[in-house]
Amino acid sequence: MSRLQRLILAVLILGMPGTLCAAGAMKEGMWEIATSTEMPGIPYKIPPTVVKQCYTREDVSDQKKIVASDNKDCAVTDFKSSGNKVAWTMKCTGEHSGTFKGETTFSSDSYTSVMKMETEGQVITMNVKAKRVGACP
Repeated sequence: MSRLQRLILAVLILGMPGTLCAAGAMKEGMWEIATSTEMPGIPYKIPPTVVKQCYTREDVSDQKKIVASDNKDCAVTDFKSSGNKVAWTMKCTGEHSGTFKGETTFSSDSYTSVMKMETEGQVITMNVKAKRVGACP
């Protein structure tokens, strides 16, 4: 796997969009999360990803925990909530270090996020559209 492919994979994993929902208004249940990634300078378009994730009531109760996910190499360094928007900065260390800055606009059954990650001299943009699709199994 090339260095560029490893970087793209790391961005998709570290920036897992399902972790960027605002907890206060978000309903528990099954969510479908679509992410498109833009990375300048690569000779091909990165295909969008679509994942499903089940969120319990406990999962959506702590906004900072949701933003940071369970990645031990990442920490939220700035977090602001205003109305239906949440903005944050997250720093990640380790093999795929970088800084994420993002904003999520949400409702109870959907959200959109825009994240920018600065790493290894690159700025990678991720656009997320998510919707609640029902109850968890």
